Amino acid sequence: MIGISKLYCGQAEASDALRYGRDSAKLPSHLLQFSEDKKPVVVWNMTRRCNLRCVHCYAGALDTRGTDAVSTAQGKEIIDDLAVYGAPVMLFSGGEPLVREDLVELAAYATSRGMRAVISSNGTLISREKAKELKQVGLSYVGVSIDGGEKTHDRFRRCAGAFAKALKGIENCQEEGLKVGLRFTINRGNAAEVPLLFDLIRERDIPRICFYHLVYAGRGSELIREDTDHAATRALLDLIMDRTRALFDEGRPREVLTVDNHADGPYVWLRLGREDPVRAKEVLRLLRFNEGNNSGRGIGCISWDGQVHADQFWRNHSFGNVLERPFSSIWDDPDIELLAALKNKKGRVRGRCARCRFLDVCGGNFRARAEAVYGDVWAEDPACYLSDAEIEARGDLE
Repeated sequence: MIGISKLYCGQAEASDALRYGRDSAKLPSHLLQFSEDKKPVVVWNMTRRCNLRCVHCYAGALDTRGTDAVSTAQGKEIIDDLAVYGAPVMLFSGGEPLVREDLVELAAYATSRGMRAVISSNGTLISREKAKELKQVGLSYVGVSIDGGEKTHDRFRRCAGAFAKALKGIENCQEEGLKVGLRFTINRGNAAEVPLLFDLIRERDIPRICFYHLVYAGRGSELIREDTDHAATRALLDLIMDRTRALFDEGRPREVLTVDNHADGPYVWLRLGREDPVRAKEVLRLLRFNEGNNSGRGIGCISWDGQVHADQFWRNHSFGNVLERPFSSIWDDPDIELLAALKNKKGRVRGRCARCRFLDVCGGNFRARAEAVYGDVWAEDPACYLSDAEIEARGDLE
């Protein structure tokens, strides 16, 4: 994650992270990306079932019928292991996590073990009663996916009325005092609606929005040609920074983040270098704390069948199964070649990544995209939009 509001608008300073010692167990949630120990935030895709059929679903979700491979009791064993291991956050996802009747019970169990529990949802099943239950068990956050205005959203979700139901779910969270934010996956079919999303968070007093770059996984792998080109991505980042700054200057600050393209960090730094060189130096320090892409290190995934992956998008590589071996044992196993390599990527990446001066702050970007396009885990990320001149310049990163 790249915190646009934190970096560009000065809502985070290096001293903020240093004050807490950069230990993930001590850092507040908005500073977790700057932790030093990199205990993984774990995404548990607790079900593959879903009430929608979104065109860009990375999980390739199925309908609501059927059963789930991991039981409630087994879910609690997973949480026990993660809590002892020190994973700071359990993110319940799917499919749609709210189709599991034990979601509230498992979220309550995670918080009782000292973890922060959050969910990623399409929002349509969040009734006022469900929002109240989730608030009562100490859920920290609900991220609701919105793909644009009503027409665009319902088309992406393949369901008439999905937009209205999602907004109602957001309202229900707000009325119960449960923190809620938006998730938006960028592609050619909805990039023009980013301003609408900013209007939405302003008008509805939504405190947080995450803009996800498209990852070629699940049904999203069918949308490679729908990814924004490099010029459009750069323009979009400038727009996101401009709108974030406008809210900040207006006295209505929002937490704005971009996700899954760590070229965004250097791009923010390059712009600040032109606008505010002093702030740019502070931002470079924060970006080095962040270390860029953390697949297989600062984030991990447990799938609906118990398989462990480097992140929630990259499912063609499994490192083991939590129904057979604890996550903590799998995650720290030096004999799992790819997992060990992901913890030290710098000497392995090739192409433009290998000669990029931003490798320390980008981390080689997204390996799943490189493999999807080139068939090579260590190839350059095709979604990196920085120019050769930008990545090869010397002398100004000290």
